[in-house]
Amino acid sequence: MRTIVPDQWNIPPQMRDRFGDSAGRQRAMNADGHLLLVLHEPPSPNNKDRNGRILWRDPAGIWAWNLDGSASQLLKKHVGEYAELAEHYENEVQAASGADDYFAILQAISPLHRSSRNLHAALQQARDMIPDDREIIAARDAAGDVERAFELLYVDAKNGLDYTVAQKTEVQSQRSYEMAVSAHRLNVLASVFFPVTALSSIFAMNYSLGPESVVNTSLFWCVVGVGSLAGLVLSKTIVQQAPIDPAANESSKRKPETAAKQVIATKSVSATKSATGSNKATNGKNPTSGTKSVSVNKTMNGSKSGSGIKQAKQNLQKLRAENNAS
Repeated sequence: MRTIVPDQWNIPPQMRDRFGDSAGRQRAMNADGHLLLVLHEPPSPNNKDRNGRILWRDPAGIWAWNLDGSASQLLKKHVGEYAELAEHYENEVQAASGADDYFAILQAISPLHRSSRNLHAALQQARDMIPDDREIIAARDAAGDVERAFELLYVDAKNGLDYTVAQKTEVQSQRSYEMAVSAHRLNVLASVFFPVTALSSIFAMNYSLGPESVVNTSLFWCVVGVGSLAGLVLSKTIVQQAPIDPAANESSKRKPETAAKQVIATKSVSATKSATGSNKATNGKNPTSGTKSVSVNKTMNGSKSGSGIKQAKQNLQKLRAENNAS
């Protein structure tokens, strides 16, 4: 069966038989001193297909690949393409100003991040198979840096998108509050004159007399007085139900938490003082117990600090071992 491996390559048959119609995932294969690296070209944002690159290293250390062009420094060229894209999208992230920009960058960075991570893993496999090849080691280290760069770019773009969404939400919330305040003012204004209008409609104050006669009637002033009083009561009720400012609401939520923390701190200080007083009284009666408590506390503190130092040393040793392994 014909595979994507060139026919002129003199590789072991078991390595050739492991390929099908496509390159498959990024990986490294080794047999009889021959090394095959299956890598992917840097993917584009909207392309789900992956174009494979097959790199062959013979037992003499000579490299070849399945594409046209020079075969010198193949790994450096391949990793350099990812590095150039990382630098390009770093500039894009710095120049982004809206949610659309950040979303487009995330769509482009996501496949590159996955591909660079798999590239780093494949080169690590190749380094384990042939540990003395300096070119593989340098390419592995460069691929690790590229993977880290795409990871940081993805995080920065995601944070920028989240911040943009939160900022737009905050602006929308403030505008909604301003509209609610305007509607509240209109409700207060309407509540003042609504009772007078309602009472006037009920009593049908369209006297056949002239305006001067209407003003001098007691019914007119009773309707005006009752309506005004009802309007003031209604407006006061509406004023008490004013819309709440989101910023003021956040600050009001923080105040009880701060007060609670202060109360807890005060209680802890008072409890410490009382415990100190009781310890002094006990030590005055029994000096031996005070010495024992001090020695026990010193022993406990020494054991805690000793365990913390040991844990820190263990963490440092793990980090050094990981750096040496990488």
